[in-house]
Parts: sequence; C-alpha cells; structure tokens
Amino acid sequence: MLGLSVEQHRADMNRLLAILFHQGVLDEQFLQLQHLQDESSPNFVSEVVTIYFHESEKLLRNLRALLVDKELSDYKKMGIHLNQLMGSSSSIGAQRLRNVCIAFRAASELNNRPGCLRALELLEYEYCYLKNKLHEYFQIEQQRMLAAAVRYPAPQQHTDNPQG
Repeated sequence: MLGLSVEQHRADMNRLLAILFHQGVLDEQFLQLQHLQDESSPNFVSEVVTIYFHESEKLLRNLRALLVDKELSDYKKMGIHLNQLMGSSSSIGAQRLRNVCIAFRAASELNNRPGCLRALELLEYEYCYLKNKLHEYFQIEQQRMLAAAVRYPAPQQHTDNPQG
C-alpha cells in the first residue's frame, strides 16, 4: 500500500475541521473561503491563509512593540492594529482569534496595560494554535491531492517490429 486513500485523507481533513469548529477556532467563513477554491485555483485557501499569517505576524510584532515601553504605550495605534487583525481574522473564519482581538481592543480603549499584556499573550497563543492546526490541515490536503494524482503506469504494449 502506497499510502492513505483520497477518501481517508478527506475524512482526516473533515475530522480536523470538525474539531476546530467544535472548539470555536473556526467559523462558517472558513467554509465560504473553501467554496471559492476550484480547479483553476486549487491552492486558493492555503494562499489566502499564508498571506493572513504573514500579515498577522507583522501586526503581532507591532502590538508587542507598542506594549514593551511602559511609558509610551500608544493605545490608539494598538486599536488600529487590532482592527486590522480582527478584520482579517474574520475574513478567514478565525473566530477565536477575532474574539480575543475584541477583548484586547476593549482593554486598549481603557488604557489598561495589564489587560493588554494578558490579551496579547492569549492572542499569541491562539495565533500559534490556529497556525499549527491549519498547517496540519493543509498538509493533509496536500497528501490528498497527491493521492488523487497517483496514476499507475499503463501496461506497455509490445509490438512485433522485426528488424531484419
């Protein structure tokens, strides 16, 4: 046996998604994103999510930098970064991450530095969890696509071609 079948990979993907939905990590927006993927753009979802992670890492770095200096915490800038992260998280269906952004923004609006630090820690945790789980999902999807592409070679036809 060369590996798992396409159906087994699809079942693994569905199981993982079911867990992420049950945990509230993802919402129906992720399914909407999947509906936009087709044969002309077979990696659409993973490409969108990759861009999301790239941009989110910048926003998380910016948020951390804003909170490092106790004297100069810029809560207005924090709110701008959080709104960007909240919007992009909503667009890919990252529900739990979006919810942490809402709590973080509430703390920033109150200039509550300890609350912002706790929220940032939770935000980074949720971000890593989401990134790891979606990475796992896309690995299974890649394996499924490879399994679907496996073709056994056609038997070679022998022709009588006497040389003489």
